[in-house]
Amino acid sequence: MTVPTFARRAVLAGLAVALPLAAAHAVDRTGGTHNSLYAGLGAKGYDVVAYQTVGKPTLGKAEHEDLWSGATWRFANAQHLAMFKADREKYAPQFGGFCSWGVAQGKLFDVDPVNGWKVVDGKLYMNFNADIQRTWEADIPGMIARAKANWPKLNQ
Repeated sequence: MTVPTFARRAVLAGLAVALPLAAAHAVDRTGGTHNSLYAGLGAKGYDVVAYQTVGKPTLGKAEHEDLWSGATWRFANAQHLAMFKADREKYAPQFGGFCSWGVAQGKLFDVDPVNGWKVVDGKLYMNFNADIQRTWEADIPGMIARAKANWPKLNQ
């Protein structure tokens, strides 16, 4: 492989990582509401209670909805809807449902509710994708601390 070919491939590989994150940076501030970038749905329509009770991503259903904090939240069943209504702060994703890694970097990115999530100390954290999730998991306490420090200026 020639040097120009190697350099070209290196640049393309870098762009393959950078462009999705650049495109994902959709907003500068939350406006005080939760991430509803996907058709107005919180957590892209996934049941946020299920992450803690079932331990896996579960799509919610339109017949079990709640409008809260600028987003429509869907649940797999009436019991999960009732649990959410009883304690929304317990089940709602941290940092407004935006990518926790991104908030730690001072940015707001969308999330992948299937491959980018983890419950830590009873709180749901979501991330952009599986690769970002692995990066975030390498330093969960540090990432959470940085995100908490950045969140007030982003959540305006």
